[in-house]
Amino acid sequence: MNEFSGKRAALHTLGCKVNAYETDAMQADLKAAGFEIVPFSEKADVYVINTCSVTNIADRKSRQMIHKARGRNPGALVVAAGCYVQTALEKTKLPVDADLLIGSSSKGSLLTEIRKWVKDHPERWEGDAAEAISRPLDQSICVSDLRQEHRYELLHLPERWRRTRAYVKVQDGCDLYCSYCIIPYARGHVRSRPLPDLLSELRELSDSGTRELVLTGIHLSSYGVDFPGTDGFQKKGAWQERSQLIELIEAVSEGTGIERIRLGSLEPTIISEESAKRLSEIPELCPHFHLSLQSGSDTVLKRMNRHYSAESYLEKLDILRKHFDDPALTTDVIVGFPGETEAEFQETVRFLEMAELFETHIFRYSRRAGTKADRMEGQLTEQVKAERAEVLEEMSRSFRERYIERHIGKPAEVLFEEPEGAHTPNAWKTSRDPVLEPSQPDQETEKVFGGSENTPESGGKSYAMPPEGAKTYAGYSREYIRVSMSSSEDLRGSIRSGVLRRPR
Repeated sequence: MNEFSGKRAALHTLGCKVNAYETDAMQADLKAAGFEIVPFSEKADVYVINTCSVTNIADRKSRQMIHKARGRNPGALVVAAGCYVQTALEKTKLPVDADLLIGSSSKGSLLTEIRKWVKDHPERWEGDAAEAISRPLDQSICVSDLRQEHRYELLHLPERWRRTRAYVKVQDGCDLYCSYCIIPYARGHVRSRPLPDLLSELRELSDSGTRELVLTGIHLSSYGVDFPGTDGFQKKGAWQERSQLIELIEAVSEGTGIERIRLGSLEPTIISEESAKRLSEIPELCPHFHLSLQSGSDTVLKRMNRHYSAESYLEKLDILRKHFDDPALTTDVIVGFPGETEAEFQETVRFLEMAELFETHIFRYSRRAGTKADRMEGQLTEQVKAERAEVLEEMSRSFRERYIERHIGKPAEVLFEEPEGAHTPNAWKTSRDPVLEPSQPDQETEKVFGGSENTPESGGKSYAMPPEGAKTYAGYSREYIRVSMSSSEDLRGSIRSGVLRRPR
């Protein structure tokens, strides 16, 4: 169907990987209807902004992108979709200067809503920009009440999806209500994707060349808690006991042909001896786990409404390290939460020193209207937040280097994605990414690693500059260490085994 042939559409994504998946699905629908997809920086007939509302900064960026779209073509149909729209209408009451508003659980209706808008506004659709500017904003709204929404909205990537790594949404919503977080209001209750629908899409991705899958969700650990039991009724017990995430991963491993599986952010309380053992028995699962922390202080965790202690979090790390050989463990930390004292901050510092994580993503607390934390006393200054963030960022860089150093000289399996650009000697010399030395080098890689008589010696190993015309490719090990390799061969989408070395 080419009903919109000759029309141009541009899309822009803000926020998380779930949003990115949803944008890809919406783009596929628009393209199938005849729209030419163009970069957001170009003039288009339809602009779709998939918004984010996780922080005040995200709110501001969402508004900015809506205004940019309006400025690029005043006569265009501007669509705002997602979390900012949902919270603006139901919680924050912030302005949304767009023609068509699509809620978080209505993105699959984008094309239908565009058809309705075109039918209702023929003069706008075919009119000129000057005429459009003179008219008052007449908004069309497709936003459902998420408090009453228990249906998972099915979205799909295009059939011939050609990417080495695919982020695939399997779950929506969150029922935990952390005191700093607006997302339960932006995304609603937990809703899980039916397994048969997911496996069908993953088989198509595998057939199209996808080699690595990242399972994503708003609260991934809650996958399946909303599924009925064998008796047809809602299952009882704590959500961790009702989660079917492990069963999901096992099914993906057994029935899709995907070679590598990664997981999005996990709630630490889902990790147990049993779950870690089952995960360790899935050969496709990469030893890379992101366990959300937020603070290493028990008193701060309590104010955040996080349901674990710093000590129990460390126990989860120990369990994973018991069942996996030096896995890459990463986390998030919020600095400057309301009332965070210097003593509480130092508790987080000491905690991270004990945890020795691969990477820690540091966020400065951002007030969110409509959350409990926004009303708390003891709001910290931006200067204090920045100072504390700098301390933790320096720690994170140090621990990251230590982790990488432990893997230098060890076997690695790297999935290469894209070339970093034309090779230059300076780039080769200054790159800090580990280099993959192939296990069975071909003639080309022998030139790089095998040591011709004119190559310099270092550490008992000969290295040479890559051959003329070679490109440097970037990829990731199973632990998610960024690795580079230079070759005249096209390495995109290939998995290579070898040993990690420091660049020379």
